[in-house]
Amino acid sequence: MILRIIIGVVMGGGLGFAYYKFVGCSTGTCPLTSNPFLSSIYGSIVGALVAGSFH
Repeated sequence: MILRIIIGVVMGGGLGFAYYKFVGCSTGTCPLTSNPFLSSIYGSIVGALVAGSFH
């Protein structure tokens, strides 16, 4: 179970960073997608929640 959550955190962080890199916010006014750190943290949290919800 812990391994699954760790994989979810890593994948979510990578997808969060990819979202910042390829979609992002060009004007810099979007608080979540204009910062790669926040985008990666948010992706990691979502990844952990999704990975933890499977049994």
